[in-house]
This record gives sequence, C-alpha cells and structure tokens, in this order.
Amino acid sequence: MSADKSRPPQDRPWESGWAPDTTRAPGTRRLWLAGALALATITACVTAITVMNSEAEQAESRAAEPTTLSSSAPGGLISFATPSQSGTPKPGTHRRHPSPTPTTSAPKATPSPKPEKKAPKPPKASPTTPSKRPKPPASTGISIRSVNFPDRYWRVRDGYVRLDQVGSAAGQREDATFQRVAGLSDPSCYSFTTADGRYLRHRSFVLVADRNDGSSLFRQDATFCPRVWSRSTTLSLESVNYPGRFLRHRNFQLRLDPFENSHRYYSDASFQIVSGLD
Repeated sequence: MSADKSRPPQDRPWESGWAPDTTRAPGTRRLWLAGALALATITACVTAITVMNSEAEQAESRAAEPTTLSSSAPGGLISFATPSQSGTPKPGTHRRHPSPTPTTSAPKATPSPKPEKKAPKPPKASPTTPSKRPKPPASTGISIRSVNFPDRYWRVRDGYVRLDQVGSAAGQREDATFQRVAGLSDPSCYSFTTADGRYLRHRSFVLVADRNDGSSLFRQDATFCPRVWSRSTTLSLESVNYPGRFLRHRNFQLRLDPFENSHRYYSDASFQIVSGLD
C-alpha cells in the first residue's frame, strides 16, 4: 500500500508526486485580480466626479446667495436712509423740492378762472342749437298721396297704414304726416317714422306702424328703396328684403305685393311725396 501512494502518476510525474490540475485554464486568478482593480478604479473615478459636481453646485448656490443679499442690502440701506432723511432734510429734500415747486408756481399762473369764463360760452350757443333742431323735423315732415286717388293719403289708423281722406282735424293730419329718414337697413333707401316714434314696416306683407325692436328683421322690414317708373315721374317703394315686391294699396289698405305688369298695378303702386299735412 505504501508503495502505491509514493508512486507518481505516469502522465507527468513530479518529484513530490503532485500533478497540476489541467481542468482549469492557466492565469484565471490574475484575470480576476485585474478585473477587481479595474472596477475599483472606475468606482473611484465616479466618486470623484460626483464629489466635484456636488462641490460645483454648492459653489453656484453660494454664488447665487450674494445676489439675494445684494437685493436685500439696498432695501436695508433705504430703510436706514429714511430716518436719516427725516433727520437730515438735505439729501432727500433737494430731490423732492422740485415736485412742490410746480405747485407753488401753479397757483401763481392760475389760468383756471379764464377757462371758466370760456366754458359758459358754449351753453350760450347750446340754446340756439335746440331751437334749430325742431325746425328740420317740421321741414322734413312729409305726407304720401296716392296717384290714382289724389284726395287720399297714407294714414295710420288702429296700427295699420291705410289710404284715407284726411279732414281738418289735427289728429287726422298728424296721423297722415311722417318723417322720412335714412333706411335702417340701407342708408341709400328710406324709412318712415310716425309722430310718436314708431316705424312703418311690413308684417305679413301688410304695412303697419310698429316700435323698433332693434332686430335685423325689423330694420329690413322698415326699409324701402325708391323706384321711378319710366313712363311717369311718380315714386314707388320696393322692399329691401323682398326685392320685386312694392308697396301698393288694395281696398285702400297698404300692402307689399309682387310686381305685375298692368296699368292697375302701376296706378296702385305709384305715390307722390308732398309736404306734411300737420
């Protein structure tokens, strides 16, 4: 048994009788040591970089601190300067005296009474302007007379516009007098108002007197464009929102009817604008 233990292996015998382990590649321990050193080096570099970055951030934050201190420093100086100004009027008062000096010069100039004398002058002219304003309505007051019934005029009765004979009564003559103004929907056309401020408009193709509700439909219904027939100088009124329809009287009721090429239509749709009856 002792002879077998002392016997070295037959492939690579050594003096001591030990043979190296051939199952592992040579130099692996050195590779592990080199890798460990590389990792330690990388870790040290990363740590150094982070420390440098943190120091740089701290330096920036410290550099920013003086700005806040400097911004607060003037406030402190101003706060300390205010009592010094109260104690020493020279530094502060030399700069603030110019503002009161205009006030001292202002009372010396005192041109205020002169404008006050000029201001009452416009009121003197204002009473004359109202006196002139009522005159244009009287001059622009018109009445509209039928061509085929010359003794009949447009007249508002019970809210409708009819072709009536107007007597001498003041109420009847006022109902047959209108103001011709610029068209609500088209300034180149006409609109007509009554003495109480209503407008003549067509509603369901019937001419009525109604209050202006401010709507676009009302403005169009109350606007009529003048048209002149080629065969005569009489006037006809065409609707703005219904082109081809003209105001005409039928059974002495003013209506908005489509155009007809007939002598009757020409006569019923022809009117003359004359001076107001009132």
